[in-house]
Amino acid sequence: MSDPLSLLIENYLREASFWHVANIGRGCRLDPKLIRAFIERWRPETHTFHLPCGECTITLEDV
Repeated sequence: MSDPLSLLIENYLREASFWHVANIGRGCRLDPKLIRAFIERWRPETHTFHLPCGECTITLEDV
């Protein structure tokens, strides 16, 4: 992070003791096609993914 807005957000995350959580994904390779597929199946009105096998939701226990 180097631009002023990023530094401001970083400071807020540090003050909230949440900075370590924000860095968990650093260095992970992401699959853009997989992410797009999940975005297409997201239903904001129910906060679930609508999959061929049924609805799927992510809870805090899953994180």
